[in-house]
Amino acid sequence: MSLEVKIMEQMKEAMKAKNEPVLRGLRAIKAEIIKAKTEPGANGAISEEGETKLLQRMVKQRRDSLDIYTQQGRPDLAQKEQEEIAVIEQYLPAQLDEASLRAELQAIIAEVGAASPADMGKVMGAATKKLAGRADGKAISAAVKDLLSK
Repeated sequence: MSLEVKIMEQMKEAMKAKNEPVLRGLRAIKAEIIKAKTEPGANGAISEEGETKLLQRMVKQRRDSLDIYTQQGRPDLAQKEQEEIAVIEQYLPAQLDEASLRAELQAIIAEVGAASPADMGKVMGAATKKLAGRADGKAISAAVKDLLSK
């Protein structure tokens, strides 16, 4: 079942339950899917990989907004962003925890033969491809820096 079909079914349930926060998040996902499907070259379809990237981008945007709202003392808007993040993350693959991420990165470092912080570019290239959708880019970058500086 495609993401779009899942979203539509969840939207119907959220409407019946009058669950506004969930409905708001689902509508945002649906809007992004429609936008992605109508872009030039998309041919009216999105791959699973494209769906994952789209959802990750949405979570990143909302986290950035959440930080801004928190800094500016707007708990009402921050709460809305937090609710939408929770809804969107349900459709993303499970994220790696810190220990699993470090283990994966150590294997990648050994694979590419990186030895110093100067090799960070090689490691990041391989890591972002291998860990796409399972770890945040900032977390990967911080862990790679830490591992290569030892």
